[in-house]
Amino acid sequence: MRFSPSFLDDIRDRVPISDVIGRRVTWDRKKSQTAKGDYWACCPFHSEKSPSFHCEDQKGRYHCFGCGVSGDHFRFLVEAEGLSFPEAVERLAAEAGLALPARDADAERRDEQRSTILDALKFSAEFFSGLLQEADGAKARAYLRDRGLNPVTQKTFGLGYGPDSRNRLKEFLARKGVGKAEIEASGMVVHGEGIAVSYDRFRDRIMFPIQDAQERIIAFGGRALSPDVSAKYLNSPETDVFHKGATLFNLARARRAAKAAGTLVVVEGYMDTIALHQAGFGHVVAPLGTALTDRQLELLWRNADEPILCFDGDAAGLKAANRAADLALPLLKPGRSLRFALLPDGKDPDDLVRDSGAEAFREVLSAARPLADLLWMRETAGGQFDTPERRADLEHRLKAMTRQIGDENVRRHYLQDVDGRLKSFFGAGTAQARRGEGGRAPYGNRRDGEAGAKRGGKPGAGPQRSVVSDRLARSSLMKRASLQESSLREVAIVIGFINHPLLFHEAFDYFAELELPQGGLSQLRSAVLDVYAEHHPASREELLQHLPPEGARSVYEGFQQRLRELRLWTFLEDAAPEDAREAVRQALHLHHRFRSLNRELRSAEEVLGQQPSETAYAHVVEVKREIEALAGTEALIDGFGILSGRGAKSY
Repeated sequence: MRFSPSFLDDIRDRVPISDVIGRRVTWDRKKSQTAKGDYWACCPFHSEKSPSFHCEDQKGRYHCFGCGVSGDHFRFLVEAEGLSFPEAVERLAAEAGLALPARDADAERRDEQRSTILDALKFSAEFFSGLLQEADGAKARAYLRDRGLNPVTQKTFGLGYGPDSRNRLKEFLARKGVGKAEIEASGMVVHGEGIAVSYDRFRDRIMFPIQDAQERIIAFGGRALSPDVSAKYLNSPETDVFHKGATLFNLARARRAAKAAGTLVVVEGYMDTIALHQAGFGHVVAPLGTALTDRQLELLWRNADEPILCFDGDAAGLKAANRAADLALPLLKPGRSLRFALLPDGKDPDDLVRDSGAEAFREVLSAARPLADLLWMRETAGGQFDTPERRADLEHRLKAMTRQIGDENVRRHYLQDVDGRLKSFFGAGTAQARRGEGGRAPYGNRRDGEAGAKRGGKPGAGPQRSVVSDRLARSSLMKRASLQESSLREVAIVIGFINHPLLFHEAFDYFAELELPQGGLSQLRSAVLDVYAEHHPASREELLQHLPPEGARSVYEGFQQRLRELRLWTFLEDAAPEDAREAVRQALHLHHRFRSLNRELRSAEEVLGQQPSETAYAHVVEVKREIEALAGTEALIDGFGILSGRGAKSY
C-alpha cells in the first residue's frame, strides 16, 4: 500500500518519536532535556557505555554519533524491530488514532505484479547458483577460482552460472508456476516483435544477482565465458522492478559496513566489488556497467557524506573521474561532496589486492583527494600560465565551472577556494602586477578619495565618476535579465507531473517546493497539492477529476494545449514513463540552475550599483554569459531550444 507524504506527516506530528524509541532504550537523565523534547541514550544498534544516541521530538529524527545510524519513526521500527515499512506505518497510525487510507486496487494490483516478478527473479537466482555446483558449472567454477574468489564469497554474493541453452531457465520457471507474462516481464528471456519463441537471455555466463536496498533480487549481470561473445558483460533490461541508473551493485551490504568505515567506496565493476569485499573492504559498491548517474549519486549521499570514487589511473579512468565531478557539481550541498582515489596506472582494484595485498588498496583510499583538488588539477595540468591572458582564461574557466554549483553557500566557499588557489599559484609578483606598477590600485577608489580630501573635499563625498563607461552602461549586457511570470520550462515541469503521477511517488518534494512566480501556474500547483492531500489520486484521470473545472482544470488545459502546439511530447500524457521522467528531471535541473544564476545576478547588480568598478561590472557580465550559455543547454530536452524566448513566447 502507498502512503501519501501528508498522511505520514500526520503520524509524525501526533506520535512523539521519543515515545517510539523510549520502549527500547533508557534515556540518560543527565544529558536529556525532557521539557525541550531532547533525549540521549546508549545506542540500541551498537554496543557503547556512554550515550551517543540522540533524538529530538521537534524534528522527529534520531541520530547516533557513534555508529552513524539516523532516521525517523518508521525507519526506527524497520531497523530495530524488523517490521516492513507498511507494518510500521500501520502500527503508528493506530497509536495516532488515524485510519489507514482506503485501499487502492490499481496500486495493489501493480504491487502484486511486482511481487510475481520478484518471485521469478528469486527462482532464477536459485537456478543459477545450483547449476554452478553441477557438472555444467565446472568451467564457471574454474574461472572464479582463477580470479581468487573462495566458495564463501561466491555463496555470499549468490554467484551462479547461466547454461549455454535457449530454454532451460524458461522451462525451470514454468515448472515453478511462473506464468509466461511474468517471465517476460522479469527480463529473463528475450521476446518481442519478430521473435516467434522467447529464449533465455543469459547463456554461458557467470551470473551476478543484483539486489535492491531491501536485499531483494531485482536483476542480474552476466559475464561471458566465451571470448567470442560481443558483449563481455550483459545486464538485465529495465523492468518494473529494475532501473539501472538508480541502482548500485552491493549497496544493501555496503551501507551496513559504511557505518563502521565512515564512507562508501565506488569502483567500476562486479568483480572489483566482490574481490574487495573478500579482502575486507565491505563498504564497496559499483554502478552497473555505465557512467555514474545523478540518481546513483543521491543513493551514495544518503549513506555517506563524502563517498570515495575509485578509478583506474589511466586516461579512461581520469575521464570517468572528471565526468563524475561534472555531474556532482550542481548537486553539492553543505557537507555533501565526493573524494577521488586513482589507482596505479594499469591496475584495477582486483589486480592490486591480489598482487600487493589489502594494505596497498588501503593506501590508495587514504590518498583520496577532495573534489576541489580534482577540479584544480584538471584545469591546471600541463598548462602554461605565463601571460596575463592565459592566467585570465584559467580564472574564467575555474569560476565558470564553480558557478554550476546549485547551493549558494557551497558555491561561495568554492569561489573563495578558487581565489586562494589562484593567488598562491600565480604568486605575489602577479598579484602586484595586477594592481599596477608600484602597487598603485588601477581604479584607485581609495586613492581618488584621498586626493579628493586633499583638494578640500571629503573622502567619498559628492558624486564620483563610475569606472564603467557610459557606452558599457548602455549596452544590452547591462540590461536586467528578469524572469517572466512563468517560463515555459516551469509549465512543462508542472504539466509533466500531472500527466505522469508516478513522478509524484518518486519526487513529490521537488514538485511541492518548486519555485514559481504568482499566477495561474502557481495556483494550478496549489490545487494539485490539495487534491493529493485530500483524495490521494492513483491516476492522471482521477487527479484531473478532482481539479475545479472552472479554475485549475481550465488552466491545466490551456497549458496542455500550449505544450502540444510546441510539440513538447515528452511532457504530455502519451509519453513513455521513462521519457517523461528524464524530461522532467532535466527541466528541473535547468529550472534550479536558472533561478540560482538569476539570484546571483541580482546580487552582482546590487554590488555594481553601490560600488561601481570594472571588477563588479565584469562579474555581472560573466554571470549573464553563464545564463546565456545555460540557455543553450536546453537542447538536452527535446524541443527546449525554444524555451528561452528565441522561438516562442513564454508564459
